[in-house]
Amino acid sequence: MHQALQEFPSEVFNKLGYYVYRLIDPRNGDTFYVGKGQRNRVFDHIKGVAEEDDSDSLSLKMQIIHQIHNAGLEVIHVIHRHNLDKSTAKIVEAALIDCYPGLSNIQGGIGSNDFGPMNAQEIINLYAVKEAEISHKVMMITINRTIKEIPLDKAIRAAWKASMSRAKKVEYVLAVERGLIVEVFKPIEWKKALLDDFPEIGIDRPDRIGFIGDVAEKSIRDQYCNKRVPEKYRAPGAANPVKYSY
Repeated sequence: MHQALQEFPSEVFNKLGYYVYRLIDPRNGDTFYVGKGQRNRVFDHIKGVAEEDDSDSLSLKMQIIHQIHNAGLEVIHVIHRHNLDKSTAKIVEAALIDCYPGLSNIQGGIGSNDFGPMNAQEIINLYAVKEAEISHKVMMITINRTIKEIPLDKAIRAAWKASMSRAKKVEYVLAVERGLIVEVFKPIEWKKALLDDFPEIGIDRPDRIGFIGDVAEKSIRDQYCNKRVPEKYRAPGAANPVKYSY
């Protein structure tokens, strides 16, 4: 068995610029991770040094890599686009992440929450529907379509990267799908995202938070539901699904 490639020769990586890559499982041909980087970034994962903030998602990626190695095989590395500048690499990475549901990536690509794949009706909803007039202290949470099998009132509760002190000032939580406000909730209590309070999250996430609450009163729902998030709260480079009006 030949030795797995661990790095690019220096004369090669100096010419690559920023690139976008895919990691492929040779057992089934599935792409399980998409990333961007320079030099030897694409090989860092198999060395176990591509550390990221979310240890749970990191372990999923590393579990796949370990399973591949235990089967006597090697991860397939594909450079999808190279010789890019950094900002273009971010866009290409985001578009590629959208093409492969079920990746082990920690989060969607930059801008995917607001500018990712949509059907024609969703595009119309995003730009033709009236903007909401936000007059309360609200937290806007974009719900990813991949978790739609979870009821909305469960999916919205946790687990979010947000400041507990800032969250406690929130009057209402707006559930957002593809830029459209689909429901409004009134938080009663904010807690650390632990299984005792949020069994739907599957694992304790003490570094994140969630809320206990109810659907808002009719007057508030009438004000916000089926209206789009104002443009000023939609940043193309935003990866965090949580935004605030204050």
